[in-house]
Amino acid sequence: MGSGGAETLVAGMVTAGSGYGWESAVASGGGHRADALRAAGVPVFPVPVARRSVHGVARAVVASSRAVCHFRPDVVLAHNVSASLVARLTTLWDRRPVVTVFHGVADADYPGAARILRRTSRTVVAVAAATAERLRAAGLDSPQPMVIPNAVFPRAAGTGRTAVRAALGIPPRVPVALCIARLEPQKRHDVLLDAWALLSGDAVLLLAGDGSLRAELTRRVATSGLADRVRFLGNRDDVPDLLAAADVTVLTSDWEGMPVAVLESLAAGRPVVASDVDGVPAAVGDGGIVVPRRDPAATAAALRTLLLDPDRHAAAVAAGLAAIRRQHDPHLLMRSYDEVLRAARRERRR
Repeated sequence: MGSGGAETLVAGMVTAGSGYGWESAVASGGGHRADALRAAGVPVFPVPVARRSVHGVARAVVASSRAVCHFRPDVVLAHNVSASLVARLTTLWDRRPVVTVFHGVADADYPGAARILRRTSRTVVAVAAATAERLRAAGLDSPQPMVIPNAVFPRAAGTGRTAVRAALGIPPRVPVALCIARLEPQKRHDVLLDAWALLSGDAVLLLAGDGSLRAELTRRVATSGLADRVRFLGNRDDVPDLLAAADVTVLTSDWEGMPVAVLESLAAGRPVVASDVDGVPAAVGDGGIVVPRRDPAATAAALRTLLLDPDRHAAAVAAGLAAIRRQHDPHLLMRSYDEVLRAARRERRR
């Protein structure tokens, strides 16, 4: 329950759920979003993240069983595959349904994901049509995955562009690109840094997030002459502030479902440069530029266009805002999930 897209979706749904008659609890490995929900009165149960080991899954099942026994939910909503396995093992001896929200996996993991979801989940909700189709192609025919696109939940307004830039030590007119992503192999920051090295001028790249590659990427920046133009910000819980400071956002991942970071960027009026994977083209639309995966030159060209061409930037801003209003309204998402959860509850009561 940190700063990732799935965590953002969980926090938004739990917070909005009371308006739909939901009583929600969260079982997670903790983090600042879990802390905020607990402070708001939401029951939060500690459950270690299920690593890819029998011991890790067993520990998560024991902790999840305590949460289920205490909270007694009608439905367990599991985000991603390992959580679905834990949820099914936790509810093995009753008829409590498991609904999976599938955010995507690496290419090689789709067959395994399809096998697990076939055995664990009453309903599988994919966050993008592309990921649903890939699950079907990998053999998930029962249950047939349905699609509910991710949405952007309202956040408190940031402190303003001028103040945030001043706090970061960035002059008002310097072009700024922001990448909101964990520093993990999936996100391919190496591609982004190679692209940034192709850009001349004083533009600054902000990297918000942390992870196992922090030290390696820091060394790469130091040895490539980018130290003055790249800032590592670590994990942040002030995304609206960072978006206010930025001109564009960028995401060079190898795979994604429908990244909430992209949707939040568009909703804040920030065009996006992102790699052509899974649900990204549907999310970006005309609100930015989609580039081939693992292509630093194309990424650099797209960043140059959106940072330096005012007309192209303005057109992308308008298109992105329109797409968010039309396709990613949180009320549409909540109504869809409400139907799914109530259908699962009715089936259990038969």
